[in-house]
Amino acid sequence: METLRISSIPSLQISSKLDKTQSKTLTFLGFNQLPTSSFSFVQRNTSTFKTFTTISSSITTETENPSAPEIETQTQDDKFDWYANWYPLMPVCDLDKRVPHAKKVLGIDVVVWWDRNESAWKVFDDTCPHRLAPLSEGRIDQWGRLQCVYHGWCFNGSGDCKFIPQAPTDGPPIHTSKKACVGAYPTTLQNGIVWFWPNSDPQYKDILTEKKPPYIPEIDDPSYVSLMGNREIPYGYEVLIENLMDPAHVPYAHYGIMQTRQPKEKADREGGRPLNFYIPKLDINGFIAEQNPGHSKFLPPCVFCVSIFSPIDHITGAASSPRTEKVSSPQKGQREALLIFMCVPVSPGNSRLIWTFPRNFGVWIDKIVPRWMFHVGQNLILDSDLYLLHLEERRIMDAGHSQWQKACFVPTKSDALVVGFRKWLNKYAGGQVDWRGKFTGALPPTPPKEQLLDRYRSHVVNCSSCNAAHKALGVLEVVLQVVSLSLLGIVAATKQGVLSSVVARSTLVATALVCFAASKWLAHFIYKNFHFHDYNHAFV
Repeated sequence: METLRISSIPSLQISSKLDKTQSKTLTFLGFNQLPTSSFSFVQRNTSTFKTFTTISSSITTETENPSAPEIETQTQDDKFDWYANWYPLMPVCDLDKRVPHAKKVLGIDVVVWWDRNESAWKVFDDTCPHRLAPLSEGRIDQWGRLQCVYHGWCFNGSGDCKFIPQAPTDGPPIHTSKKACVGAYPTTLQNGIVWFWPNSDPQYKDILTEKKPPYIPEIDDPSYVSLMGNREIPYGYEVLIENLMDPAHVPYAHYGIMQTRQPKEKADREGGRPLNFYIPKLDINGFIAEQNPGHSKFLPPCVFCVSIFSPIDHITGAASSPRTEKVSSPQKGQREALLIFMCVPVSPGNSRLIWTFPRNFGVWIDKIVPRWMFHVGQNLILDSDLYLLHLEERRIMDAGHSQWQKACFVPTKSDALVVGFRKWLNKYAGGQVDWRGKFTGALPPTPPKEQLLDRYRSHVVNCSSCNAAHKALGVLEVVLQVVSLSLLGIVAATKQGVLSSVVARSTLVATALVCFAASKWLAHFIYKNFHFHDYNHAFV
């Protein structure tokens, strides 16, 4: 039996009773629309559970059992290539097929657009070869070509220029020149997300046959619900991943927003406590981690998954077709829930987060509650530690990426995944994202807090459901104001004899006041949930 409770945020909360062998409480609250236990990685006391300690001076992980497996495997030639991997761009549910979309990944400006002639999403360099105008500011013409609106040059789905208006029809076919073509990137649609390969060299045209993006079968499973969200984050890729791998901060940074299991004896108001993690394997392909209950997996460069009940070895980027890959499914009636985070490096000091929380129970709730209501709570959680993480990144930058282990003191097991990520980053990936000289390495200046936490630009305009809700609520606000003024005008303009009843006049005035008050409340709701919502930890 599940009970639904929609809070004032609005957010979603479910309590689920499992059988005795899996008696775990699943709590959903905004961003926590997957089990709270998966966010807080709540541990049970077991004598056989392996733990490891993080040592800040060397970023090492040591198991209590000396015979425990090595967590690292490395050869001299192992080096992670940032430009030889697939990157998620956007959930397809948030892409409008009628217009081109500008995105940035690894400092590369790209344009995502729908090619109706090939019925496929395409990703090009966001630069017209004519005068370098952004193609994302263009349009899709009546023949389904991407048109640069600066001078009208048109391109097909392969990046070939098909039309130059300024070229004489009886002259040489200059549009066939290679210089007139635009760079086209390998692109695929998987798990409802558009992915691209960040190299437009023709030799990678068929790279999908050799290497595929990480595949999460639960997202495509019709017995699961997998509502997606996305947001532009004003701090870097490294800090974003570390934050998502760090459940110990949840009771503190998200106090009053996310629910966590409380210890029997609380040492402080928030109820923080020791957490145990164990990383049995770490190599160039990422790492897996175990906690009780649950498992987690980092698939570089972007994907971090957490499973509450079952191992997640089936989440892979193997070359075999993901649709035909055999995956052990949960037993009938067994409840499964995942946390899926996709962290995209955009530029120094900026990243993009795509998230989805597949689950196979309480699916009816997602059919009743609009997606934008989930996003309201989820954005509140992102906002509650956004400012401090933005500043934290600057402290790390001041200390130097290579000095992270000396600047940060991480002596407890709760930091194990963060230490594991930094170890992977330093040993295999050069210690930071490879921007290939596009940037000086300096972070952008810190804007005012209202701009830093601006939800409208970072989320609403990029989310189809929140954008539609924002417009609809804005129209409702205007309607309420018009009704209020109209009723007051009627009362003022109508002669005393026509509205002789005091009750009738009072009713109209009261209705006008209610509509006016409702419009003001709605304006506040729109601003707070779609534009800016400050979070002051000192007064929570």
